[in-house]
Amino acid sequence: MQIEQKTVNEILVVTPLEKRIDASSATDFKGKLIDWILQGHKRILLDLSQVDFIDSSGLGAIVSCLKTIGTNGDLVICGIRDTVMSLFQLTRMNRVFQIFLSQDEAVQALTK
Repeated sequence: MQIEQKTVNEILVVTPLEKRIDASSATDFKGKLIDWILQGHKRILLDLSQVDFIDSSGLGAIVSCLKTIGTNGDLVICGIRDTVMSLFQLTRMNRVFQIFLSQDEAVQALTK
C-alpha cells in the first residue's frame, strides 16, 4: 500500500494514496502505522481524503493503531469522505475518533 507521510509541528501526517483500505491492504497499512508508533510518533493525523472505501479489516486496522497509541498520544482523522463517514457512523467510530474536516484544522487542534 502506498502511503505518503510528512511531519507538521511534530505531528505525523499519514495519507493513504489508494482508494481502498480493505482485506488486501489492511495488514500492510496497519504494519506501517504501528512501526511509526513504535518509533515514537505519538501524535498521528490520518488523512483519508484519498480513500473511497474502508471495510471491516481496514477499520479494524485503524482501531488497532488507536489502541497501540493508547493514552500516551493521539490518532485523529481528517478529510473523511461521505462513503467512509457512513461506515464510521454505522459502527459509532465517529464517537471514538476525533474527526476534522481538514489537515489544517486537525493540526491546529493537536498543537494546542
